[in-house]
Amino acid sequence: MAHPAPLGAPPAPRPSPMLPLIAGLAAFCTYSCMYAFRKPFSAGSFSGMSWHGIDYKVWLVIAQVLGYAVSKLWGIRLVPELQSSRRAHAIVCLIGLSWLALLGFALAPPLPGIVFLFLNGLPLGMVWGLVFGYIEGRQATELMGAILASSFIFASGIVKGVGKAMLMAGVSPFWMPFLTGLVFVPPLLLSLRALTRLPAPSAEDIAARAPRGRMDREARRQFVRRFLPGLLLIVPLYVLLTVLRDFRENFDTEIFRDLGFGRSAAVFGEVDTPIGIGVLMLTSALTLVRDNMRAFMLNHVLIGGGLCCAGVSTLLFMHGELPPLSWMTLVGFGLYVGYIPLNGMYFERLMATYRIAGTASFVMYIADASGYLGSVAVLVAKEFLALQLNWTQFFERAVLASSVLGLVLIALAARWFWRHGRRNGHAVAPLSPLGMESSRI
Repeated sequence: MAHPAPLGAPPAPRPSPMLPLIAGLAAFCTYSCMYAFRKPFSAGSFSGMSWHGIDYKVWLVIAQVLGYAVSKLWGIRLVPELQSSRRAHAIVCLIGLSWLALLGFALAPPLPGIVFLFLNGLPLGMVWGLVFGYIEGRQATELMGAILASSFIFASGIVKGVGKAMLMAGVSPFWMPFLTGLVFVPPLLLSLRALTRLPAPSAEDIAARAPRGRMDREARRQFVRRFLPGLLLIVPLYVLLTVLRDFRENFDTEIFRDLGFGRSAAVFGEVDTPIGIGVLMLTSALTLVRDNMRAFMLNHVLIGGGLCCAGVSTLLFMHGELPPLSWMTLVGFGLYVGYIPLNGMYFERLMATYRIAGTASFVMYIADASGYLGSVAVLVAKEFLALQLNWTQFFERAVLASSVLGLVLIALAARWFWRHGRRNGHAVAPLSPLGMESSRI
């Protein structure tokens, strides 16, 4: 409950109605710029290069994702405990270290370059939680989080398009990632400056979504103990979606080449832009649902719908009933509709529904660390088990299997969290005749 202002003190200014949009765009730009230090290398194919019979690019992807996964493991402890006043400094330092690693990648021979890609991924895994910390715990977090999470889609296409254009202009594939990062340094600093000027959550935000702050070891242990059955369902689902989404991002150059679009730098944006717009509109609409339990359950529905879209579109493509670019758009849309809620909005509503004082970043990092370790395991299995599938065939089969298993997991998770909420008095608010919650409007 907000404390009354001291007698004679001016009333606290009301936040601007444009604040959610400004905050979301600042977070979006900050995280999009981070992508310029992580993803451009995947625009190169490094054709003809291999080591121990494994394609050189596969080694690079495995090295970077492994570094990113280790960073997520560190983030489970470090991100929830970091003071909010130090977030911006930490973001600059982490991205700066990754950029130095790209310089090493450009200067070193190819074999040590694999180590530099590991070092490039090592700091970057903690950036997401630090950026999300600026916008969580607010009534409009879904809108801001949807704008932020759409950076996964837009930024990947943009930075790989810039990288591809550099390659087509004659830039070495080893120097291209470092130079792409250079292009995005000024917007990174400007957007981070805007992010640091956001006001703290208001009293109304805290009342609606629970207070947010640091979580010490004991608080984290209690959280895991309480929600362990649900986490054992959600984390494997997140692993499946992370593997598919990361595989699509890292090897879409090869998939587009298999599909006949290997010479186009614009194809990334042509496919990813409509995906980003659609996912942004769908996920941000959950801001309109004020009741936390209802919104939390709708997250399960949204994720299940995304899995269905990915699976059905892949079946149609495999039977020749869907053109290649339409399939890449629909399968990407389905995967991101499932993946993006699990990168903030799902856990934000979990914290709000059960009135957990802390940060959603903690549980996100449990899922993230598991997801990227799973991504490494799949890449290693594909190469070292010598599966006789090209990139497109492997992706098709992985999407179908994961869609079926994912639907089972999300249905079981919804059931467990619903029953846990009912046992603890977190029932859904009744609906008014207009379909909105009768309370908290």
